[in-house]
Formats: sequence, C-alpha cells, structure tokens
Amino acid sequence: MTIEVAGLRRLRARAVAAARVRGTGRDHRWDRRALGFDLLVAVAATIAELSLLLNDDHTARVSTVLLAVSSGGALTVRRRAPWMVLLATLALAGALVATGDAPGGAPVLAALFTIAERGDWRRALAALVPTAVLLAALSIVSVPVTAGVWALGRYAQTRRRYVRALEERAEHLQREQEQLTRLAVHEERASIARELHDIVAHSVTVMLLGVRGARDVLRTSPDRADDTLARVERSGEHSLTELRRMLTVLRTPGTPADSRPAPSLRDLAGLVAEYHAAGLPVELRVTGEPILLPDGVELSVYRIIEEALTNAVKHARPRQVMVALAYRDRCLDIEVTNDGTAAEPARVPILGGTGDALVTNESARHGLIGMRERASVLGGELEFGHQRDGWFRVAARLPAEERA
Repeated sequence: MTIEVAGLRRLRARAVAAARVRGTGRDHRWDRRALGFDLLVAVAATIAELSLLLNDDHTARVSTVLLAVSSGGALTVRRRAPWMVLLATLALAGALVATGDAPGGAPVLAALFTIAERGDWRRALAALVPTAVLLAALSIVSVPVTAGVWALGRYAQTRRRYVRALEERAEHLQREQEQLTRLAVHEERASIARELHDIVAHSVTVMLLGVRGARDVLRTSPDRADDTLARVERSGEHSLTELRRMLTVLRTPGTPADSRPAPSLRDLAGLVAEYHAAGLPVELRVTGEPILLPDGVELSVYRIIEEALTNAVKHARPRQVMVALAYRDRCLDIEVTNDGTAAEPARVPILGGTGDALVTNESARHGLIGMRERASVLGGELEFGHQRDGWFRVAARLPAEERA
C-alpha cells in the first residue's frame, strides 16, 4: 500500500509539472498571438482613419498623418492599458478636429471595444457614456454606432467566458475520467488478487492435507493413500485450470477464457466434502428457503466460506468446524466457526465489525481482508473474532441483490 501511494504521488507530481509546462507554453503562444492581433488591429484602424482623412477633397498634411498614425499605433498596447489608450485616442481625435480634419473615430471605437470586452460592466458603462457624448459632440460618430460597438464588446466578453467555462468543464471531466480509470484499475487489481489468493490458498491447503494424510497411512493402508493422492492430483489440475483461466483473461482482455463456470452455491456441498475428505471435521448446515441469488453474490458466498475453511485448516488446527448458511427474506447469513487455537496470535483491527481479532500471520490477515472486501463490494457486512467459548467465528450478512 505504501508503494502504491508513493507511486500515485509521483504520478501526480509529474502530471502537475507537465501541466505547468503545457500552461507556460500555451501562455507564451497566446502572448505572441495577442501581440500579432493587436498589431493587425492597429494597422487596420490606422488605414481606416487615413482613408477617411486623406480623400480627394482633402490636402495631405504631415500633422494629419502623424496624428492618425499615433492614434492607430496606440492600439498596440490596448490590452495592457485600455483606459490610457481610450483617453489618448479621444485626445488625438479632438486634435484632428481642432486642426480642421474630419476623423472617422476608428481608433476610439477600437479602444472602447477593448474596455467593453475585457473590463467590468460598470466600468465599461462608465467609459461608454462620456465617449459617446464626446464623439457625438465632435460630429465624429453617432451615439447608436458607439453604443453598438460597446454592445459588441460586451457580447465578445460573454462569449469568451462561455467558451472558457466549457473548456474548464471539459478539463474537469477529463480529470474525473482519469481518476475513475485509476480507481477501476485499482479495484480490478484487488479483485484479481482476491481470486488468486482464494484459488491458490484453497488448493495448496487441500493438497497439503491430502499429502500429509496419505503419508500417515502410506504403509498401513496403501489403497487409501492412493485414493488420497488421486484427490490431490485432481485438486492440483483444477487449480491449474483456474489459474490458466485468469491468466487468459489478463493477457487478452475482452476475450472470454475457455474454462468451467465460476463456482456457485451449487458447488458448496462439494467444497465441504472436499475438505472433509482431506481430513477436516467440517459440517454444513443450511436453513431457510433457498432464494435465487445473482451470480456475483453466489461467487462471493462461496469464496468467503472457502477462505474461512482454508484459514481454519492452515492456522487453527481445529477439531470441529461448522458452516451455517441461513436464507432470509432479503439477505443471506453466513457463519463459519471452529474450535481451533491459533499459534503466535497477532492482533489486527476488525473493520466492519467490533473489537479486534487474533490473526495467526500475514497470510490469514490477507484472507480476512479479502473476505471483508467481498462483503463490502456487495453492500454487506462481515465480522470475525474469537468468541467467549474460545471458538473463532467468521460471520457475514450479504444482501440478496448485488449493489448497483
């Protein structure tokens, strides 16, 4: 878990650094594009102003050209100092009128558009009123035209904010999708780990029991030893089949593995019989009217009981094991108890239950955690621990329907 957390932190740090690099590059590119666009606006406004000033009936003067070029050139810094540019273009337009020229007001309108497009609506409105009045008073541009340019700037700001909101939402959705993907991968890895643990632990436990039993009666009862070793062989072949099925799924996702169906409650009696034949004194009790359960619930019930029996054999050395399955109206109760005594107990917290449980070693702890995860995925509850009479109890309550 520590390694996975550290790995996630490293990935997050790399993602943040990459985002910063991308953001910096994007800012530089945007600065160059904005500067180039402002130069085009300045050139266009200057040409428009000169075309109105230098017509056939007007004599070209140096002062007229200088004032028009200065007015248009001020637009190159319209994003950095919009108010200064507006005041400068108004002053230069007034100077042109004072010298007897008739400016078109293109630089002034461009400066007003910038304030309306980039500023707060109150400040933009404060810029509109005096500008419209002054341009109308100087007979440069009518009030409706000035108001139209201002309204166009406000629309451009609204449009830009809308597009930005869509982009931010798309980025947010992408980050959420990446997080969901990582969570799905983590859950899939946990599910695979549980399945591998259940398959290997169960198979190896049964085979070890069989081999030990066969060794005990090898000289006194060769036929019984031979039957026991045959069961061990079948158990090993079955485990290899299950492992091949899982490896096939992992190697070629989307391609169904060619193997027998996953175990269900119909196989529970065979599971108990297999442990009993291997030498474990286990008894199965089923109460209530059986109900139809989803495949996922049946698989989880089977795996929980299988893991509880495996832990009992490996870590408790019991003289008696009881497996109880009780069908309720909307749930299924599972209880596996044994009278064994664990060696070298280690105390671990019970999540989903109360108190602490004595667990023999790391393998048993992983098995108990796997059972708890299976119950939690289905929306059920699981608890385990030693009872007052000394028996170790694993109890789970699972809903009759899988969680949506």
